[in-house]
Amino acid sequence: MLERISKFFKKDKNSDINGGYVFGPSEHCLSPEMINRDARKIVDVLQKAGHEAYVVGGCVRDLLLGLKPKDFDVATSAKPWEVKALFRRSRIIGRRFQIVHVQFSREIIEVTTFRSNENQSGSKSSSKNSRQQTDSGMLTRDNVFGSIEEDASRRDLTVNALYYDPSDNSIHDFTNGLDDVDDRIIRIIGDPATRFREDPVRLLRVARFAAKLGFDIEPNTAKPMKHRAGDLQQVSPPRLFDETLKLFMSGNGLITFKLLLKYNLFEYIVPQLDPMLNDEQGQPLKLVSQALINTDKRIRNSQRVTPAFIYAAFLWPVVQRLASNYEKNGNSPPYALSKAAGDIIAAQVPVTAIPKRFTIPMREIWDLQLHLKRRGGNRAKRLAEHPRFRAAYDFILLREQAGEDLGGLGDWWTQYQDVDEDQRQSMAEDVLSSDKKPKRRRRRRNQSPKPDIS
Repeated sequence: MLERISKFFKKDKNSDINGGYVFGPSEHCLSPEMINRDARKIVDVLQKAGHEAYVVGGCVRDLLLGLKPKDFDVATSAKPWEVKALFRRSRIIGRRFQIVHVQFSREIIEVTTFRSNENQSGSKSSSKNSRQQTDSGMLTRDNVFGSIEEDASRRDLTVNALYYDPSDNSIHDFTNGLDDVDDRIIRIIGDPATRFREDPVRLLRVARFAAKLGFDIEPNTAKPMKHRAGDLQQVSPPRLFDETLKLFMSGNGLITFKLLLKYNLFEYIVPQLDPMLNDEQGQPLKLVSQALINTDKRIRNSQRVTPAFIYAAFLWPVVQRLASNYEKNGNSPPYALSKAAGDIIAAQVPVTAIPKRFTIPMREIWDLQLHLKRRGGNRAKRLAEHPRFRAAYDFILLREQAGEDLGGLGDWWTQYQDVDEDQRQSMAEDVLSSDKKPKRRRRRRNQSPKPDIS
């Protein structure tokens, strides 16, 4: 199994078919048994119905690298409605890009029809099966069907354009993707600037896969990335939010974050924070980096992670700064923090449409940063029973890990959770007593001698 990592083969130029290469069983390390059983069944049904069908994309790439694929996708010459007719538990989804979801038990296999880069004409359903673009070149509809060769040419990355046929254990490669897997290179298919303009999310995908696989970005692919970064403003906020989950919650968040900064992409994901990251020794950069280190570690340990915590870390430096300004204008700390939180979230949602099920916990985590300081008497017990206590406590630890001085607050709460009820009460009373100690008043110095009235 270990030999599959970078143990590939030399291409036989005689295997050229229609501009691509077919590699037989003796020329690669895959076998049909490695493919998900349901995906194999779909390929078999489609092929028996007279259609071309292959397992395609990231699953083929990951198997070649010795990684465990997250899911298995199928590409076919069958049109979406033809696929749907062959599988009872299936449905066509998507408008911009129609695909078929075929369900087996609890598992869903995505089946896509080969696409083309050419506009389709003379079709009775030409209004639906058309390729539409905005004036800037961004694709808004892409349902023009084509051949496998055309489908390969319109995929985003060469390493994701590999087609595996389990029926004869062959790999079909039309973009030299196997060479790039072997050389550990991320390369966009076609002219990079044009492909990024068609779909700016490809900028994020290049960074994400480079981080995930530990690959280098091919120079021609990297060259236009900074220049085209502004195109991310054209991506819908809900889609951009979904993409950020893939960027930061896949176990490679820190490496991905560094690439996003390198290519000026992060400023279009969290624009309020980006100007605060210029200082490498500054608190905001340390906080975000530490948050991603912790998240990556939790994912490796199969622990739960949530977008609420990630975005709470991303936006906390901005919230802190704005709350401080409100306090200087005479507002109380709780009010200043609450108002700042609302303003910052309101400015972020139009960029990445964070759902309320995450913005509400974010605000609770931030609010508790103040409350966890006031822990005397019965407050500590009530705070420890708060449903968002654990996340807020972790956030305190994160701030301290990033170098913020909170006067040992994290250690206090760590100890509080480790002791019994009597000791907890004692700790809370000690804090209360400390808070109640009268402060020595300074003697007012006489500014001028009292007049002699004798």
